[in-house]
Amino acid sequence: MKPWRYMMLLATFLLMPAVNADEAKEVYWEDLVPEGFNELPPPPVSHDGKMTQVQPDAPVVEKYDGQRVKIPGFVVPLEGTAELTTEFLLVPFFGACIHVPPPPSNQIVYVKFSEGVPIDNLYDAIWVTGVLSTDGWSGEIATVGYRLEGETVEPF
Repeated sequence: MKPWRYMMLLATFLLMPAVNADEAKEVYWEDLVPEGFNELPPPPVSHDGKMTQVQPDAPVVEKYDGQRVKIPGFVVPLEGTAELTTEFLLVPFFGACIHVPPPPSNQIVYVKFSEGVPIDNLYDAIWVTGVLSTDGWSGEIATVGYRLEGETVEPF
């Protein structure tokens, strides 16, 4: 093999990890729970319209802080228009925070899109990609352990 071809081949292999470095890491809900953390059982269902969150101060996993990730889940809309959602909670199962009490704070991600994104159907699971932070967030619905600066949304 000619030396310049060898160098081109070597350069290609050396640069491959750099090309994939920007690829978002797939993170699942169990990844967001520290090892050894025990989730408490959900509180009893209340018929007075009030829902109490289970463990609003649950610990987070620091290794994902500042990482570009891709997480699946369901949307609980917070802000936006009929066409575009700018802020929402991403939760691991449909109905969390709406029909049943919010899960522990380390099982909820506050997502913000500066321009907004269309969310076609709240019943469908989606993938959300962006930079994850362990800075919490608190609102009327729940206390949240993670924030994500949203980049893209796609069907799960």
